[in-house]
Amino acid sequence: MGKDEQGIHKAKLWQLFGFSLNNVATNMYLWLMTFISYYLTGMIGVGVVLASSLVTVMRIWDGVSDPFIGFVVDKTNGKFGKNRPFVVIGQVIMICMSAIMFFVVPNFPKAFRFVAFVVFYAFYIVGYTLQCVVTKSAQTCMTNDPKQRPLLSVFIGLGNAIFFAAMPYYSYTYLLKKHHFSFNMDFFTEHWIFCVIFSVVCSVIVIISLIEKDREEFYGIGGVSKVSFKDYVEIIKNNRAIQMLVVSASTDKLAVQAKGDATITLIVYGIVCGNAAVSGVLNAYTIIPNMIFIIFIAGLVSAKFGQKKSMQIGSWGALFSCVALILLFVLGDPTTLSLPGDGVFKGWTVFTVLFLVFTLLYNGFNTVCSNVVITMTADCADYEVYRSGKYVPGMIGTLFSFVDKLISSLASTIVGLMCAAIGFTHALPTAETPYSTKLFIIGMVGMYGLILFGLICNIIAMKFYPLSKDKMNEIQEEIARIKEQNKIA
Repeated sequence: MGKDEQGIHKAKLWQLFGFSLNNVATNMYLWLMTFISYYLTGMIGVGVVLASSLVTVMRIWDGVSDPFIGFVVDKTNGKFGKNRPFVVIGQVIMICMSAIMFFVVPNFPKAFRFVAFVVFYAFYIVGYTLQCVVTKSAQTCMTNDPKQRPLLSVFIGLGNAIFFAAMPYYSYTYLLKKHHFSFNMDFFTEHWIFCVIFSVVCSVIVIISLIEKDREEFYGIGGVSKVSFKDYVEIIKNNRAIQMLVVSASTDKLAVQAKGDATITLIVYGIVCGNAAVSGVLNAYTIIPNMIFIIFIAGLVSAKFGQKKSMQIGSWGALFSCVALILLFVLGDPTTLSLPGDGVFKGWTVFTVLFLVFTLLYNGFNTVCSNVVITMTADCADYEVYRSGKYVPGMIGTLFSFVDKLISSLASTIVGLMCAAIGFTHALPTAETPYSTKLFIIGMVGMYGLILFGLICNIIAMKFYPLSKDKMNEIQEEIARIKEQNKIA
């Protein structure tokens, strides 16, 4: 679709869906790296604290590289558009560097393995950032319609719902079980092959979906802005929307990273509940409810009342559900948890039923928060055009990612330090580790405690987030006026 008389432009549904797969493509590598601490301790031969600290340092490096890449994106406008080259380059770097990390570095002399791994990991991160930035920067040229943009959030959310339902089953229930619950080289080899192939297929679809829309006429000011690194300071200082979104998203990401950490997953389900396999089938039960929440809250509510309202509803709903889950683990008997499909199901218990209900509610509401925030960055980029007259989606997206990654990078270190504090200094807990109260506390803090902190930050940040639905309509009218002025000039 083209532009109408008010300057609003839309995308075809298949283009929005295809573009949304960029998030899935990068998440395949993100999921692969979830198990990196086990790879480092088992294959590279480093201690638990060092392994978890490396993940933190590399995530900080990921954040530090973001502003430079965002700056390059905003100055790019070549034959293949502003965004497509970064999908290709990022994917090639990730394939090459991850292959070297997993299959070449273990053959190095033991004294050099860790240093070599760090070097190639650093290059891998650059590739990851190059492709990730497109998810945020290309949104503004896909559509600027306040009613259609939430649909992109729905597609991204549905993709995430399916992804995070399928991958735990594949990794924990199928692959880990296939390799006798051992994070050995065969496990990592099969995991790498699957993730890379799937990511490449998604990336090809993304490039095809961007061909028609990744053009100058669909950029925020109808062209490329003159930008410098000083603009980052100005944006941080004056763009209230991105300030509040960063507070909300970064604390959420810290909590989600900790909750999804393989060690926390194994502590809660493998040790506290005594049923590691249940973590692999759980998301299969939540996928349909998650989709319903995404469609009705992230989609319909956002289209009618704005994305800010969706974030507020999702945050309050997730907060109450999370509190209920903590109370259930404290007051109930988690050892009775089992679900059809986990291989040990013996019938429905009170704990299982309540756990499933509260988890469905929590996942549904929290899925809204985690997915609507992605499209809210596009609103922040449009707000910057409205506020300063500069089209800098790369800067906005990577500024958001920079702070987000710096804070969320602490997740692996927090988990590692908590484990080391109770004696796990040389090896991480596994499903065979005996239960203890200390492990229970670590599991609850990692699985739900940090989540509560992030949701409270969401609620406070949204109080000061300025981009309501009415404000976004005003912003698009002003952007249309700016484009017309640029045409005349």
